[in-house]
Amino acid sequence: MIAILQAIHAIWQRDVHKFLRDRSQLVGSISRPLLWVVIMGIGLNPYFRAETFGQVRFAVPYTYLQFIFPGVIALNVMFGAMQAATSVIADREYGFAQMLGTSPPPRWAILLGKVLGGTTIATFQGMIVLLLSPTVDLQIGLAQALLGLCAIAAFAFAMSCFAIYLATRTTSFEGFGLFSNAVILPIYFTSNAMFPIDPAIGAAQARAIFPEWLVLMVEMNPVTYITDLFRGVFIGFQSYTTAGSVWVLVIASAFFFTLAWRRFLRAQQV
Repeated sequence: MIAILQAIHAIWQRDVHKFLRDRSQLVGSISRPLLWVVIMGIGLNPYFRAETFGQVRFAVPYTYLQFIFPGVIALNVMFGAMQAATSVIADREYGFAQMLGTSPPPRWAILLGKVLGGTTIATFQGMIVLLLSPTVDLQIGLAQALLGLCAIAAFAFAMSCFAIYLATRTTSFEGFGLFSNAVILPIYFTSNAMFPIDPAIGAAQARAIFPEWLVLMVEMNPVTYITDLFRGVFIGFQSYTTAGSVWVLVIASAFFFTLAWRRFLRAQQV
């Protein structure tokens, strides 16, 4: 058992050290949230207001900058997990995966080491966004930060499993980049991360205001509930129940890990 734990730690440590040595990934993890929060958030903020009896109110009880802040955390986690999963392709290209395949540790330990490495990297990138909280006028306390860290780490785990699953289905870095963007961006934009669906209205009213297919995609998207969980932690505003969002996160983590496990075994046998 000790040998298995050492193997998991070695794989995790290798991927994390590789990330820390890559300055381009570090720069991207900082510049991406700056682009979304400072430029897009400020640019769109005036358009998310509504006139009611001469008084100006926001579409949600917070500014648009504050509303999208948890969504930017989710976005950085998603891209961080995808960047970390490129190590799977690199290992296959340079023969390291074949060496791991013939090593004593069981396949599940190899996969777990890769997943934990991706989880650590994605969690780190998600926590970087919290440094921008003063720019959106948010005061995040220690308890909020710790609770948020747990939620971010759980989401990072799920996304790392999903990213590794995608990486095992592609044969090149270029293909993985196109494939991951084609999957991640639609998932992100069909959640409620950027454009709120007012929780005060009912399901029938929502379908009358918005296209029915859009409301359905938002409600079926697990990122909707995970972003909503982040929003509840950091700004105290939720459209769905905390328990429901947590269950979605648990189910998504188990489902994506199973997908990655089955595909990882098949890839190792090829």
